[in-house]
Amino acid sequence: MTDHQPQVAATPTDSTPTNGTPVDNASPPPCEFVAVCRAGQVRDGYVRRFYATTEHGELELAISRLHGKAYATSNYCTHLDCLLSSGKLQDDGIRCSCHNSVFELEGGTPIQPPATEPIATYPVREEDGKVLVGLTERDVLEGGPRRRRLPK
Repeated sequence: MTDHQPQVAATPTDSTPTNGTPVDNASPPPCEFVAVCRAGQVRDGYVRRFYATTEHGELELAISRLHGKAYATSNYCTHLDCLLSSGKLQDDGIRCSCHNSVFELEGGTPIQPPATEPIATYPVREEDGKVLVGLTERDVLEGGPRRRRLPK
């Protein structure tokens, strides 16, 4: 398949797409929801650092709450690995305290330079007064600051 040919998804009754290219129907890796803090530990308009512990290891997270909704992101700015939990929330995202990069909370997209790469974001649920974050094995193994990541 060349770059200019779009992949066509199969309909439920088709066994292959119309362009003849097999579709990767693999489901996303399993996501395990892990309790990282009590809901009351993150007040609206604030961001704090917490650690998620899973069978695959530990991951440092920035947990924030904006307009009543909880968010979970990587705790490291993609510009120079500064801690996002030391930053501030603003109407359009989380601001790094080092060089004022701003990232959108839902998808991690940088919306103010100098950062140009997105931060990791994770699904969040609140149950029984706890904040739970959905993590995969890959999230835990590849998360953290760039300077600590293993070469590929």
